[in-house]
Amino acid sequence: MLRETFSHLIAFQAVARERSFTRAAAQLGVSQSALSHTVRDLEERLGVRLLTRTTRSVAPTEAGERLLGTLTPHLDEIEAGLAAIGELREKPAGTIRITAGEHSAETYVWPVLAKLLPDYPDIHVEVSIDYGLTDIVAERFDAGVRSGEQVAKDMIAVRIGPDMRMAVVGSPAYFDGHPRPGIPQDLTAHRCINLRLPTRGGLYAWEFEKAGRELAVRVDGQLVFNTTPLILHAALDGMGLAYLPETRVQPYLDDGRLVRVLDDWCEPFAGYHLYYPSRRQNSAAFALVVDALRWRAR
Repeated sequence: MLRETFSHLIAFQAVARERSFTRAAAQLGVSQSALSHTVRDLEERLGVRLLTRTTRSVAPTEAGERLLGTLTPHLDEIEAGLAAIGELREKPAGTIRITAGEHSAETYVWPVLAKLLPDYPDIHVEVSIDYGLTDIVAERFDAGVRSGEQVAKDMIAVRIGPDMRMAVVGSPAYFDGHPRPGIPQDLTAHRCINLRLPTRGGLYAWEFEKAGRELAVRVDGQLVFNTTPLILHAALDGMGLAYLPETRVQPYLDDGRLVRVLDDWCEPFAGYHLYYPSRRQNSAAFALVVDALRWRAR
């Protein structure tokens, strides 16, 4: 009943505004006879004449003028609301899939998304945690996150964080029973906590550089994980040495729960970059996310 009355009111408003059944019918996309029947049905329901009809003109009666005055603001408001919803459809929308390591996702990707997404409810983001060098094209990701030196040359790379340093750390309890290494080669005599790279299947070699000399050291120990938070927990529990991003361990260095060694062998390197195929045609949603993630020096 309400739905039918609503359509009848729209029909009446169109005739009253146009002062013509012919023009109103064209505006509404219905036949003149159907429109006339609809208005007559509304008048019968209300029990009052709304329009005065002559062979040459149509005009609202006093009751019609009163109804039109009450009806018009509400219909205009509904029309404005529908227009606002239409504008939402024009805002950036779609699903964006990003592959990243845990540290980059937590430190640089998520803080930006947490601020951005509430303003764009039609943008959906999937972040997949992966420590391997994922083929984003084959795996149908829109973008990936790696350190700058790992990004392939045929990709577009956008810096999302500052330069980074790695840190070799252990707990005070661990160093109570083990001498501190002075050079990377000394690590072979220590219990080290390894990271396995899923896509490669091998253990990650710890990388060092000093005065232009580069070293990759294969370390050994009781523990191997495929996620860095567990490596950090194991190091805090005195289970061995860990090789982790400096920013991840800094709070524990500050409060003395971890001790850093080989600091002079851990030089800065290009920080995290978002990368994607150069041939990609960017959607408005993707371009917005990329711009939001872009690193701007503080």
